[in-house]
Amino acid sequence: MTSTATTLQALDGSRIDGGLYTTVTDFARHTHWLNQTALWWTSYGAVLFVLLLIAAWWRARRADAFAMAGAVCGFAAAAIAYLVNSGIKDLVAEPRPCRALPHDFLLEACPAPSDYAFPSNHTTVAFAAAVALLLIDRRLGVPAIVAAVLMGASRVYVGAHYPHDVIAAALVGTLVTIPVVLAGRRLATPAVERLRTGPLRPLLAAG
Repeated sequence: MTSTATTLQALDGSRIDGGLYTTVTDFARHTHWLNQTALWWTSYGAVLFVLLLIAAWWRARRADAFAMAGAVCGFAAAAIAYLVNSGIKDLVAEPRPCRALPHDFLLEACPAPSDYAFPSNHTTVAFAAAVALLLIDRRLGVPAIVAAVLMGASRVYVGAHYPHDVIAAALVGTLVTIPVVLAGRRLATPAVERLRTGPLRPLLAAG
């Protein structure tokens, strides 16, 4: 581990909002009726964001090249946000709360020590997709934002992350996505216009 990571790791995440994390996980301990739903959503909810991005792409096939460029940039933004977030995780190297607070209630198994907590990858990708959808198709974006908030909440509920991990992840996803979509669709529109007249037309335009 680098000296930078070691220094940052000394800023134990449990000192920031460990009490709030414990309050949430104690709530999970006493709400067994919600546990399985939360586990399912935190594990498989990402599929919803993929489906919503696909829906935006499908709708953009019947719109202009600008709309299609935005839909394509939505996928790119989610991927770029994930890469940026993973880099931050490796740099900060904050131990998971299950290691700092081993007696707190967990629904999700404690990952390997090298799988760091800050920020949450699940939440970053969820917010990246949701913000992209909000920019390119508001009717899909509004429910996606709600789903992203629920994804972030589920990451704390199951014991995988501190609240600040989720808040930071939402910011990373948002701050990466806005310039990628806004600038990317403007720059990519001419390319999409050209590609719509070639072999890729079935992917970029409705028949």
